[in-house]
Amino acid sequence: MQASHPRYHWMARLLHALLGVALVGLFAVGLYMADLPFSPDRLKLYNWHKWAGVTILTLSFVRLMWRLTHRPPALPAAIEQAMPAWQRFAHHATHLGLYVLFFAVPLAGWAYSSAAGFPIVPFGLFQLPDFVPVSEGLADFMKPVHKYAAYSLAALVVLHVAGALKHRFVDRDGLLQRMAFGNA
Repeated sequence: MQASHPRYHWMARLLHALLGVALVGLFAVGLYMADLPFSPDRLKLYNWHKWAGVTILTLSFVRLMWRLTHRPPALPAAIEQAMPAWQRFAHHATHLGLYVLFFAVPLAGWAYSSAAGFPIVPFGLFQLPDFVPVSEGLADFMKPVHKYAAYSLAALVVLHVAGALKHRFVDRDGLLQRMAFGNA
């Protein structure tokens, strides 16, 4: 294992962890609730799902603003040079895809909910404005957009985790420590 590399700021690591846990949890709840029969429990889960989606959208915005105003540590030159071109491409494309889908998935869900005529009332405190007008045709279009964007996000999360595990257990290059909490 190589010496430790420059680490991400604690705020970047915190936002990474919060968003990661929230995405995995929300995806699991989304899969579970989709096949439930109509019931008060299903309605509760759908409302919770929407609240969590708004929270993820907010966290994504905070994370993007942090990223734009705080340059992350560069990928160590020795590691980047050791990576084949396709891995460097996958590294950058996966990160870009994650950021795009951090916004696309909740915005598609919001559009679907608005088009279907179901308001989003985060934590029961206030109603968000409709993202789009009520339209059955638009709701029918946005439902699979939200679903498949969520599946795409889940696939990229799995790819991201697989890459991190490769660096930890195959390459043993210490790269994963840049995002770890505690002493590195």
